[in-house]
Amino acid sequence: MEFAGQIVLITGAARGLGFASAEMFAAHGATVVVNDIGLEQAIAAAAKLGPLHVGYAADVANESGVQGLIDYIYERFGRLDVVINNAGMFEQFIPTVDQTLSYWQRLIDVHLTGTFLVSKTAAKRMIAHRRGVILNTSSIGGVLGLPVRTAYSSAKAGISMMTRVLACEWAPYGLRVNAVAPGYIDTRSPDSPAAAGHIDMDRVKRRTPMGKVGRPQDVAQAMLFLASERASFISGVTLPVDGGYMAFGAPSDAYPFAELPAD
Repeated sequence: MEFAGQIVLITGAARGLGFASAEMFAAHGATVVVNDIGLEQAIAAAAKLGPLHVGYAADVANESGVQGLIDYIYERFGRLDVVINNAGMFEQFIPTVDQTLSYWQRLIDVHLTGTFLVSKTAAKRMIAHRRGVILNTSSIGGVLGLPVRTAYSSAKAGISMMTRVLACEWAPYGLRVNAVAPGYIDTRSPDSPAAAGHIDMDRVKRRTPMGKVGRPQDVAQAMLFLASERASFISGVTLPVDGGYMAFGAPSDAYPFAELPAD
């Protein structure tokens, strides 16, 4: 119960990676504030965690909404120990030349601007208490070039750089800022890119050295570690959680690499 007594805010936590992280932190003693854009979904997800947890609706791309969220947390609990910026949205895999400005802007607003707004609003309070952890959700798409995923990849690359900047800026005030970069994760979401047929998961498995896709719990475990005292001297990093996907560079399938041609 290493997070007993701590308040953890997770944005976009009603399902998928966010809810997996909410379950993980709740299981380790934290009181979780489940944020999502829909109030009913946020409250229902919090109820699944238990009576100590709360749901709060806010659009992370809306400054006044984010301010209301942080104010609510401090009015109700008087503290905020961990912020996990997880809110995002699925893409439509549209060729760049056909993407509208409104489509681009909404993806950037939710992923990148949302991370900025929640981080800076929470940090104002955390700095006053000289402690706190902020964790961001980047992606392998922020490092590798993924065609037709222009806005998503740009936002995730920006999140990784923002993580470095904020870590350096806020370290003197006792704050640590890190990120995770998930690879291909099986969220079982009906509107995920894999479910929509945009991604061949069998091909992904062959390209991944560990020969499998990740689970939401794999990402949640990484978040748990980075938020814990075990990572007390780690700040400004983006930790890949991808089964070795970004490390592999050979022009072949990665798994099983041991199946080499006979001499």
